[in-house]
Amino acid sequence: MDAKDRQIIRALQQNGRMTNQELAAKVNLSPSPCLRRVKILEASGAIKGYTAEVDPKAYGLPVTVFVRIRLERHNGEDVQHFESRVMAMDEVLECVVMTGATDYQLRVVVSGLDAYEDFIRHRIHPIGCIASIDSSFVYGFVKKTGVFPRVD
Repeated sequence: MDAKDRQIIRALQQNGRMTNQELAAKVNLSPSPCLRRVKILEASGAIKGYTAEVDPKAYGLPVTVFVRIRLERHNGEDVQHFESRVMAMDEVLECVVMTGATDYQLRVVVSGLDAYEDFIRHRIHPIGCIASIDSSFVYGFVKKTGVFPRVD
């Protein structure tokens, strides 16, 4: 991936709905080579898809919680069981594997505190193999972006 490909990706991260003509002008390419590069980036998996950014409050999910989970054991069976169960939960927008005292961090959205309690009691606890759960509720965002920094 070269600098021009990164320019294209940053421009699409800022506005994934722009036309190829607009994109080409923004990255100083003619439309045909620009479209060719976009198609190559899509085919290679560098561009994984296009989505709409939606306000979770407007959608009805005003509560965001970061949930840190530590497993009791780290054998393959428990790890696979935990990860497969979490992948099936719509409330979990992201699940990352961590280093340090926490094994996983989940970003969860719910409609309220009752819904979060229900999520923990009826979705997370039944998974088993969990040693600890630590939750932090988000009460505001200072910065939230999907645009990568420039790489020179």
